[in-house]
Amino acid sequence: MSHSGGAERSAGERGELEELRHRLSALESAGPPQAARHHPFRSAGSVLLILFAALLSLLSVVAVWTNSIVQDTDRYVATVGPLAGDPEVQKAVVNRVTAAVLAQVDVNALVKELSDAASQKGVPPRVAELLGTLDEPIESGLKQLVSSTAERVVTSSTFERVWVNGNRAAHTALDKALTGQADGTVSLENDQVAIDVAPIVAQVREQLVSAGFPPAAKIPDVHTDFVVLESKDIGEVKTYLRVLEILGGWLPVIALLTAAAGVHVAFNRRHALIGAAVAVFVAMLVLGVSLTVVRDIYLDRLPSGTSQPAAGAVYDALVKFLRAGVRALAAVALFTAVGAFLAGPSRLAFLTRTGCRRSIAALRDVAVSAGLRLGAVGRFVHRSKRWIGVTIILVAAIVLFTWSYPTTMVVVWTAVITLVGFAVLEFLDVGATPPAGSRADGAAH
Repeated sequence: MSHSGGAERSAGERGELEELRHRLSALESAGPPQAARHHPFRSAGSVLLILFAALLSLLSVVAVWTNSIVQDTDRYVATVGPLAGDPEVQKAVVNRVTAAVLAQVDVNALVKELSDAASQKGVPPRVAELLGTLDEPIESGLKQLVSSTAERVVTSSTFERVWVNGNRAAHTALDKALTGQADGTVSLENDQVAIDVAPIVAQVREQLVSAGFPPAAKIPDVHTDFVVLESKDIGEVKTYLRVLEILGGWLPVIALLTAAAGVHVAFNRRHALIGAAVAVFVAMLVLGVSLTVVRDIYLDRLPSGTSQPAAGAVYDALVKFLRAGVRALAAVALFTAVGAFLAGPSRLAFLTRTGCRRSIAALRDVAVSAGLRLGAVGRFVHRSKRWIGVTIILVAAIVLFTWSYPTTMVVVWTAVITLVGFAVLEFLDVGATPPAGSRADGAAH
């Protein structure tokens, strides 16, 4: 009877202790209500700082993307490299190269040469006369020959190497291209960002000669441009992109400090943290939607004759990593808001925490019953549990903040590892919930 009575008292004491902790957490989260009435500007300042931080977070994602495109050659090549295999881009390049080659071929001269050769060989006058009317058929056949040859070049691995190597070599001029002072392979003129595809024209010329079309050998080195981006507003946009490029390394830090200041001056810091996370999440949602809207506007304002599917493929490739950054930061904001909510005094949060603690405690009791002895480790964890938890959160934040280009999966795995870290911390905290055997022994004494 004494053992069962002691166990019941122990269970009752544990329940009262959990309830006291719950109430204390609620009181701490509530903050000083009287002070709030006398300092309305403090709450307003917190809200303004959080909203400003959300705006800065939006600009930070764009700034980091711009900075990476300009300064990171591997990132730039990884962005535009896949375009070499895009069917719409290939089709647009084939059309551009075909036009450049045909512009260097004098069809009338070819027909005249054919007529003169026929006359010299004694062809009947009627046949020679008919040869003079073959301008259009010869031009059509020549166009088909050049187009099919260009298509073979563009769809081969040769084009992929030329495209990647050309873009890698051109990356050094991209910064000047964004500022409108370009020279070399990448240029920004007449509201266009263009890449010289002369090596592709040379490849087509060589294959035409190999295919039995000797006049192609007379085609000179042609420097023709394939337009990557074209818009009437690009001259204005490049100015803003240049500013974001310069601020790319500082805006994320400023945004983080601004959000921290907004949370710090708030009376209820947990609520402010949730508000800041939600504001950043909404900012990322707005940016994600804006990228889709801007895509439609950009395609609608293209000059006539431009291949919209190819332009859409280029746009999607250029903003691919920007979209990845938007999703990653949105995931961070969402996990932060959920974590701050679950740390609060609400009934759902309390039940969630209690269920997790009891499940981990049951697992620990099973391990202890099987012979696990935590000893000094368990006591140290119990004494330093708060600071160890803070360290886990700081390490996760540092990992995300210093990761070059975190993706959504990086964020998810960081969150999972953080949760595992807290679960291990709770498992090792034997001081909070002594093993069942020791509780019973203490009740018996």
